[in-house]
This record gives sequence, C-alpha cells and structure tokens, in this order.
Amino acid sequence: MADIIKLLPDSIANQIAAGEVIQRPASVVKELLENSIDAEADKITLIIKDAGRTLIRIVDNGKGMSEGDSKLCFERHATSKIQNADDLFQLQTKGFRGEALASVASIAHVSMSTKPKDSELGVEVIIEGSEIQSSEPTSCSKGTSISVKNLFYNVPARRNFLKSENVENKHILSEFFRVAMVHPEIEFNYENNGKSYYHLPKSNLKQRILGLMGKSFDSKLVPLNEETDIVKITGFIGKPEFARKTRGDQYLFVNNRYFKDNYFNHAIVAAYEGLIESKLFPSYFIFLEVDPAQIDVNVHPTKTEIKFSEDKFIYSILRSAVKNSIGKFNIAPTIDFNTEVSFDLPADHKQKPIVQPEIKVNPNYNPFKTERVSSGSSNAGSSGFGQLSKSAVMPNQVDWENFFGDETNDVVENKTELSPETEYRVIGQLFNSFVLIQDQNHFQIIDQSRAHERVLFEEIQEKLENNAIETQNLIFPTEIDLPDSELKFLVGSEVLDKSGFTYEVQEEKIILNGIPVYAVNQDIQALIDELNESVQLEQNSDEGINQRIALSLAKNLKIKKGKKLEKLEMEKLVEDLFHTSTPLYSPRGKQTIVSFTPDKLSNLFQ
Repeated sequence: MADIIKLLPDSIANQIAAGEVIQRPASVVKELLENSIDAEADKITLIIKDAGRTLIRIVDNGKGMSEGDSKLCFERHATSKIQNADDLFQLQTKGFRGEALASVASIAHVSMSTKPKDSELGVEVIIEGSEIQSSEPTSCSKGTSISVKNLFYNVPARRNFLKSENVENKHILSEFFRVAMVHPEIEFNYENNGKSYYHLPKSNLKQRILGLMGKSFDSKLVPLNEETDIVKITGFIGKPEFARKTRGDQYLFVNNRYFKDNYFNHAIVAAYEGLIESKLFPSYFIFLEVDPAQIDVNVHPTKTEIKFSEDKFIYSILRSAVKNSIGKFNIAPTIDFNTEVSFDLPADHKQKPIVQPEIKVNPNYNPFKTERVSSGSSNAGSSGFGQLSKSAVMPNQVDWENFFGDETNDVVENKTELSPETEYRVIGQLFNSFVLIQDQNHFQIIDQSRAHERVLFEEIQEKLENNAIETQNLIFPTEIDLPDSELKFLVGSEVLDKSGFTYEVQEEKIILNGIPVYAVNQDIQALIDELNESVQLEQNSDEGINQRIALSLAKNLKIKKGKKLEKLEMEKLVEDLFHTSTPLYSPRGKQTIVSFTPDKLSNLFQ
C-alpha cells in the first residue's frame, strides 16, 4: 500500500494556524499591540481603515529588530521569549508562541519597517501570503512600523464571514481598550478612517480608565486594594447605584493580561448581593498579580482563558476584597442611629388630633357553632367559595403565571386561523394580564404583554424601513450619560437617528432634543442602554440593525403584565394583533394565544 500521509506545505499550515489565532481584524490588532509592548515601546499608534479590511497599521518606538530578526519573525514558532519548556511557566510577556506574525503574513499583504536604536539604517520587509517579496535597507525612525493590508485576501470565505463595519470597529475598540487600560505608563493613540479617536498620554491607572471610559466615571469608581500571599488585587469597582443593564464595563486582568472568567465574575457580583438588582451588572476594573508558575495562559489560542492553580482561594479573597471596599468607602446603605426617626405623615393629617382606635367585638359570635349551607342557599356564592382554604387544590387548576411558558417551541393546541376577518367579541381582562375573547368555535386567552410586543415590533420595523419614525420634541433637553466608547458607537452607527431620537453631542454626553413618540413617558436612560446592548449583539450585517432596533424598542415599550386595560384598549389590542403577520407568537418566538374548543373546556371538568 502506497503512503498516503504527507506533510502540509508551510503556507497551508500557516493558514490553518491563522484560523485559530486571527479570527477577525481585532485579532490582528491585539497581537500587534502586544508585540509593541513586549518590544518595550512607550509610545504606540494604531491606525485603522475600513474596520481593518483595508489597513491595520501600528507604529511604535520600541527596540526594533535587526535584518536577520526582521525576516525570522515571520516564521512559525520563531520567538525570543521561550528557550526551554520551563519558560512556559514563568511567562512575563504578552506573546511567546511565535504564531502571530506568521499567521498574519499568511492571509494578508504585510510591510514592516524596523530599526534598532544603535543602527543608522533600518530594514523594510514586504511579505504576501507567507512569501517574502523584498527586504531592503531603509531610512526610518527607531522602533517598528507594521502595516497589514487586504486582510483575508487569499481566504475569501473567511473575508465573507466578517460582520458589518460597525461591529468590526467595536471589536477593534474593545481590544484597544484591553491593552491600553493595563499599561498607563505607555502613550497610546488611536485613529480610524483619518479621524483621531483617542490620545492617551502617560498617566496613572485611574486617569487611564477615565481617558478610555470618560470623565463621568470619576464619581462612579471606588478603589480596590488587597494583598495576600496568594494574590495581590488592585483596581477600581463601580458604586452600586451606577450598575447598568449591560456588562460591557467589566475588565479582569492577571499579570497585565486581559482574561475572561465566569467564576471570578461570580465572586465580584456576589459581593454586591443585596445592593443591586439581579438583572443589573456592576462595573469593575480589577488587576490580579499572581506568581506566573501558578497560572497557565497557554490553554487557548487567543490567551483569554487562563487556568489558576489556586482559583478557589482567589475566588474567596476577591469576593471579600470587593465587599470590604464597598463597606470601607461607605457606599453600602447604613443606618444612622443618631438621626431622629419619626413617622412621615401626609400634610393633611398632621393637624388632626390623635384618636384612640376602637375595637369592635361581635358578642354573638360562637366559634364552636357551625352552619350548614345547602347548595341552593342564596349566599352559597359568598360562603361556599369563600370557605375554601388557600392550600386547597382544585382539580385541573391552572397556573396562570406560567400558563404560556417561556420556551420558544410552545405548541398552540387547537390552533385557529386568525385574521382581521375573524368574528369575535372581547369578554374582558383576567388578572390585569390576559385578555379573554370568544369567536364562534373557540375561547381564547391572549397574553397582553406579548401581543402588544408583536404589534409594536411590526409597526416599528415598518417605520424603520420607510424612515418614518415620528419624533416628539422635548421642551427641556435631556442629558444621557454613557461611557465614551458606547457614545462613539451609538453616534457612529446612527442607531439613535434611525430610532427617532434627535440629539447633539457635547463633550462626553448626549443631549436629547427629541425622542420617538413611542417612548413618551418612558425611562429614556434605560431605553437607550437596552438599545445599545441589543444593537451591539447584531452579528449579521447592516440589514439586521433595523430588526434589532425594533426588537429592543418593542420589548421596552410594550404593555406590561398587571396593567389594567379599558374595554376599548382591549378591543384595539386584539384588532391590531390580528392584523400582524404572525399573531400566534411574539417577535421573540413565545406563544401569545391559547385557544380552547368547547370540548377542551368540557374535559377540564371531568
């Protein structure tokens, strides 16, 4: 039998490695920024064009490279960080595997100019698809300038999987934040499509956080400090009253390396127990220092997942440190025993005299006397049902709270064709949450909240497609406070404009002059937070943003359960629901209507 196993060519092997390391333009940004930091640069400039598709350029004033190193650095597993296996457990640098530049060079056009401090001339290397096209002496400044053009030019399938420009820019900005935040001793600059977005001079940690997140964070942060034999913890946590619905302002670093860890995140959130609602997320910027031998950063190609040998101890220390910081800086609610506590009476009651309450007793009441109530008694309704104990269980009892379920694959039994021509009558409202209707052959229960969400979703989506969202001008402009990165994203993506908001940007705030008519009498800050989070989750293309906006607005503006509706409001809701394209389901795929036939109802009484 002939041999069938062959070694892959280096070009193909590099492309396979690139699939693990370089997932999108943001991955290139991360790897190149980290290389500049490892080169001991104290000034780094990031330049982006067309969300990284056309150009990613990073210029630093680091150590630079010799002519030999400038060629060797593009070979697989070429590294100056690792000499033997033991070095893997004493890592102090960002990169170490020698995969980044080789992976980038295999899927892009790369040019690099570099010069060491002690050289008169530098060298310029041009590479296309892992092949060195030229290597020539050049006159350049000390350090390294590397340009990555036409990313994924030779892997069109990967290029087609890139998302919209707004989404890719958001990922690039996230990587820039993660690197710049942990190195305040380095000056960073960020330019996108010829516009300067960030100029971050050398500073301390808090000033760097404010430079990235916005000056409004100054009053929201509380310092965090704890040192033990296992871990040193420093950084800042957000005050409970500034917790938000989005979890974007949460950063964890270990030994100056960003990482994600649900376990440690749980420890931090648990320290806020009783101070914030379960659906809110606190901000935090926490830096851990651990013995490099006690962690393994080599468990994932992107190095964002890290194993800790003492994770349980660190969990406890981290939770305790956050809790102590909350108490130490007096941001947890406390009781002042020196303050006089008195009843806060309404104004019209304060002048009235105090009257002793009367105790009324029925002298004829006999607890041992029982009354037999016949089924034909006139007061059977009041005494019969009224005597049922709360613990009594009725046969076929319906759990109205969970009647419709939360699964997206609920099945509507005895489905009926619903259309505007359906003849029905509205019977009334049940528990201020459900609308009851009846047609010729069915009795139906409609979840008013989900039904209204369906109606709003289709109305808003149609208006978005036609650019016809009505705006209500505000007599008094409203200020909206957002982190600087989110403000730039919302303004750049034109999400607010499409949603019917009119506004102007002043420094780090959005000044709203008008809001969509749907949002009158709503919590605008919460609405914009939800809108921001929802649109950032858009992973397809610009065509999907309208749907995200409509979903977010419909979710926030729908009628809530527990709201009493007038008869005309119920009739209008049912009519509008029957005019939608999919009246049986909410826009999130949850059931809106349960239908019963007379036979189905009869079976409930068997």
